[in-house]
Amino acid sequence: MKLLEDRIRREGKVAPGNVLRVDGFINHQMDIELMEQLAAEFRRLFDGEKIDKILTIEASGIGIACLTAQAFHVPLVFAKKSKTSNVSDDLYSAPVKSYTHGTVSQVIVSKEFLHEDEHVLLIDDFLAHGEALQGLISIVEQAGGVVVGAGILIEKAFQDGGKRIRGRGVRVESLARVASMSPEGGVEFID
Repeated sequence: MKLLEDRIRREGKVAPGNVLRVDGFINHQMDIELMEQLAAEFRRLFDGEKIDKILTIEASGIGIACLTAQAFHVPLVFAKKSKTSNVSDDLYSAPVKSYTHGTVSQVIVSKEFLHEDEHVLLIDDFLAHGEALQGLISIVEQAGGVVVGAGILIEKAFQDGGKRIRGRGVRVESLARVASMSPEGGVEFID
């Protein structure tokens, strides 16, 4: 999506370790008008699909997932990275490795919020190695639900996550697919 690619070119910052910082408009400070347009694009891409719920993982994907859920008029559920006292013990869970943080979290969703035969659209801000999506897919499968697909704002297509998720037969729609990036050369996209 040219709108997102142009914004990344203007304001994104490439940091060492293949880190693309878009925290000025997506995942720390959010440009809500931009996010609404991105959510509308997910609505267009998945139009005609039966979608009962949107599922994301805390924290950076919640913003775009909220607006996408609003566009589809369905509830948003987000997987938590730690159990809090207000969450039931009746849970679906899956391990998710974070390359950014160098940790593995057991992400959880209360069984109260995902059910058998629900059609679930996964939404997230980034797709790199695919660990978060693998965990979310596992949670939907544990619930007996159907993964409709995954809407991703930015896919690092030079890493293996997109290939791995698509190899599982999951439809992945990424609004910006990064072919390469470096602090010196900036970001190049796949058309």
